[in-house]
Amino acid sequence: MDLKEIQNLIKFVAKSGASEVKLEMDDFKITIKTGEEGKGETTILQQVPMMGNTMQQPAMQQQPVAQQVPVQEAEKPKADVSDNYITVKSPIIGTFYRKPAPDKPTFVEVGADIKVGDVLCVIEAMKLFNEIESEVSGKIVKVLVDDSSPVEFDQPLFLVDPS
Repeated sequence: MDLKEIQNLIKFVAKSGASEVKLEMDDFKITIKTGEEGKGETTILQQVPMMGNTMQQPAMQQQPVAQQVPVQEAEKPKADVSDNYITVKSPIIGTFYRKPAPDKPTFVEVGADIKVGDVLCVIEAMKLFNEIESEVSGKIVKVLVDDSSPVEFDQPLFLVDPS
């Protein structure tokens, strides 16, 4: 189970209203507990030690393959994207929102002119909504993340043309 699947599971449990969910697989256990409103949620992830050398060896063989694939994928966008664009990246882990509220318009659209200090989006982390402000002036070329999607630290969010 990868990080995105765990994050989706946490969101699902939070929306379902369940107070506690336990998931046990062959190699790990996850317990998600949600408290009363405002109390937050607790996620516990335990890695169960594997038995025998035969099960550990395939895990070691998969790691180099996983490392090679992102390197190749990371090189492709650099060739496609103009060097003149500035990438606005996420400063925190959380959930990306393009609007301040569901009934409000988006902060910025593709083609919008922005200046330093303009709010580009909101990232929710631990029930706190953090406004992400632009550190550059320019024009939004592309939005790289879908609304209401989980984002990682340093994940690209927007491409900005500074000219």
